[in-house]
Amino acid sequence: MSNKYKFEDQESLYFITFSVVGWIDVFTRAVYKDILLDCFRHCIKEKGLAIHAYVIMSNHVHMIIGRKGEPSLSDIMRDLKKFSSFRILQEIKQNPQESRKEWLLYLFAKAGKQNSNNKNYQFWQQDNHPIELHPTRNLFDQKLNYIHQNPVTAGLVNSASAYVYSSASNYEFNEGVLQEVEVLY
Repeated sequence: MSNKYKFEDQESLYFITFSVVGWIDVFTRAVYKDILLDCFRHCIKEKGLAIHAYVIMSNHVHMIIGRKGEPSLSDIMRDLKKFSSFRILQEIKQNPQESRKEWLLYLFAKAGKQNSNNKNYQFWQQDNHPIELHPTRNLFDQKLNYIHQNPVTAGLVNSASAYVYSSASNYEFNEGVLQEVEVLY
């Protein structure tokens, strides 16, 4: 197996992307994005996750992460995805305003049946596609810009800092919905 997309150096920063199975647009509703932010906070506090940048798009997430403490980045990401998928699926099941409930649960159940690692549902695709950000600031800046410009490129906002579910405002104004972002540079 290739080592190209693995968390090799546990002390490095990594650019990661993880996506909802089938690229399903779950994060079009604020309630699910807010749950994901709560899961980020949980992993920061309880698992030692360090988030340096992030953006939550309609069906995927980009982040620059590191760690503080003992759990490996692979373990942290496994726990984040497991915890967030459980919480989001519970909300989908219990949300009386979710008009797509049956369709979403059907697709997540179908994906779960195709993967022997799951019992019922699969929410996230299995990979994280981690890319190590070597000590050069150029690569970090490139990935940071990519993350923050994602909503602008998608036509959701005109300014990166106007997108609430991103760390762009943490970098521009030193404030954001996820205060726990560790701004670098």
